[in-house]
Amino acid sequence: MTYVFSFDHDHGLPLADVKAIVGSKAANLATMVNDLGLPVPPGFTVSTAACRAYLAGGWPAGLDAEIAAGMHALEAKVGRRFGSPADPLLVSVRSGAPVSMPGMMETILNLGLNEATTVGLAAASGSEAFAANCRARFEAQYRQVVGVDVVPADPWAQLRGAVEAVFRSWVGDKARSYRSKEGIPEDLGTGVTVQAMVFGNRSVDSGTGVLFTRDPATGANSLYGDVMFNAQGEDVVAGTHHTEPVSCLDTRMPEVGDELREYARRLERHHRDLCDIEFTIEHGKLWMLQVRVGKRSPQAALRIAMEMAEDPGFPLTREEAVHRVAPILADPPTVVTERRTDAHPLATGLPASPGIGCGEVVTTPDDAVRVADTGRQVILVRAETSPDDVHGMARSAGVLTSRGGLASHAAVVARGWGIPAVVGAASVVVEPDAILVGGTRISVGRTITIDGSTGEIFEGAVGGERVVVPEAATLLAWAAELGIPIGATEAGEAGPGPEPGPGSGPSATAAAAATEPGGAAADDVLRALLVKGFALPDQLALALGSTPEEMTDIIDRLAADGLAEASAGSYKLTADGRTVAAGLIARDADAWGPAEANAALDAFVVLDGRMKETVTAWQMREVDGTQTFNDHTDAAYDAGVLARLAGLHADARAWLVPCAAALPRLSTYLRRLDHAARLAGEGDGKYVASPRVDSYHGVWFELHEDLILLAGRTRADEVAAGRA
Repeated sequence: MTYVFSFDHDHGLPLADVKAIVGSKAANLATMVNDLGLPVPPGFTVSTAACRAYLAGGWPAGLDAEIAAGMHALEAKVGRRFGSPADPLLVSVRSGAPVSMPGMMETILNLGLNEATTVGLAAASGSEAFAANCRARFEAQYRQVVGVDVVPADPWAQLRGAVEAVFRSWVGDKARSYRSKEGIPEDLGTGVTVQAMVFGNRSVDSGTGVLFTRDPATGANSLYGDVMFNAQGEDVVAGTHHTEPVSCLDTRMPEVGDELREYARRLERHHRDLCDIEFTIEHGKLWMLQVRVGKRSPQAALRIAMEMAEDPGFPLTREEAVHRVAPILADPPTVVTERRTDAHPLATGLPASPGIGCGEVVTTPDDAVRVADTGRQVILVRAETSPDDVHGMARSAGVLTSRGGLASHAAVVARGWGIPAVVGAASVVVEPDAILVGGTRISVGRTITIDGSTGEIFEGAVGGERVVVPEAATLLAWAAELGIPIGATEAGEAGPGPEPGPGSGPSATAAAAATEPGGAAADDVLRALLVKGFALPDQLALALGSTPEEMTDIIDRLAADGLAEASAGSYKLTADGRTVAAGLIARDADAWGPAEANAALDAFVVLDGRMKETVTAWQMREVDGTQTFNDHTDAAYDAGVLARLAGLHADARAWLVPCAAALPRLSTYLRRLDHAARLAGEGDGKYVASPRVDSYHGVWFELHEDLILLAGRTRADEVAAGRA
């Protein structure tokens, strides 16, 4: 097996598959090098497979030789030698998982320095102070990351120790906490990228920064980020140093500013989304170090999707924009339009992640978890956050820091999780049992309010009138126009898997699992996962009238047989699982009769038009001739929509009861639709279309998908025919 790949290696695979092999960071670096021709320091990547092998059984055989070959190729590209006392090659060693996990694993910069190479770096750069600074940074970082008291003098030993440390960081506490919050599978492993160093700390015309192609807090279409001169990258994201807005490059280094703006534009168009970019400037030369699709607040996600789709020159359609933010539209974000007139802020920081956060002051992540476990809201207040704080951030109603910029760890993580955050509030001082805010002492346990949209900090609870953000109405109108369901499980659109080919069929064990005694329940789970695409055990329990415990047992058995797997915090079918489930559907269709299955789908399509009209009316209503988001303040209007839903349900029952008599497993949809219709009619509006419960529209969407499969069609076929 090959473990090491250069940036220009042609894998001949889609980007998603390349990310699984070398990690997201390395795959995106390769895109910048090979597809866009951007200036990227050369390097290579140790694969995620090497990480998994190391964690399972130690250092893989042959990896030393592959890394050495990669280093020699790198030496040839840059014209310097690793470990040479004359103008030595130094490298960075960075983690990079298949799914972005910003700051959760380890990085080591300036690797390759010892007594002799430090002298060589000083001579080559003309600055002993610069060389000493790099050496001090390297040794401090190496000791902390690798966990040693003495840094090896041999650069090759340094390199192996760093790679091992990055491998181990995959199973570190902060990485595990982040994966748990984000639903990232545990078995992916991380790639390790080894890259020639470029130095933002070399001189006053050097620097480093992080930028977003648009404001990730509000969605505004302007570059947003921080830059720090005569510094290295870790200084920016750590929040421990003063940063300047990236716009200062336009006056301080206008050519670099223009170049950076052009690269940002090209990257955003290539990825067709907001991009998060890391860069370094060395003696006025711009280098691109990383790009990934950036995390953004829910409100920003709506604005960015809308504005990209409205731009005729941007490669994103309205349909793609709606699908991108459909989960947000199901429960759109709100903003505070009015605040109590007697509320005056104690201090103001940088508005890093929008929204109002109100709760008790806590100053450690462990206390955030402890208090949140009692059911109380907390605001985590720190001088700055680090990856070690993520378990507390995940449980907080808001985050407040006294240091750090708009691209600091606290800002990036809070925006990604939709947590209100104010950062860089210099007048906030954190003490063990209290915080000082603008001179006012507030003890731990007392309540504060932060406004992540304005940066303001208040004592006590400060409320206001909340309204749905305006972008939601536009996107919901597009969804209605395009016939895109909002609130249903769109993963169901995946449809059946590919036809089995040589060597692609299920294993003998897997095939037996579908027919063994007690396998009927497993068959139901296989069908449900094929229809839903992704599901948790409790969602399957609702759908199949079982218990989460029973569903967990069945999924575990299916996973052991290679039919199901964990993915993004839920479960889905493997390729073998899709093949088995498609076979079960085909067997059902044969038993029912192809003509009957197609006739049932045709009859359903007529009802489906009424369903779409009803759900659209529930989500949108006309006010003064304009379609607006339904805020459900007009009880008479909502009652009329619910009456339409009840009429639709009566007709749907009359159609579905004979179908369920012919194919009994369809009765589960009848049970679920009855339940959702009853609760919606009793006044629980969530059961009309919310994805957070087993809503009427959610069940309806799954029934439609099941009927399409039973009729031997695909959703794409139905959409093309104007029937879905």
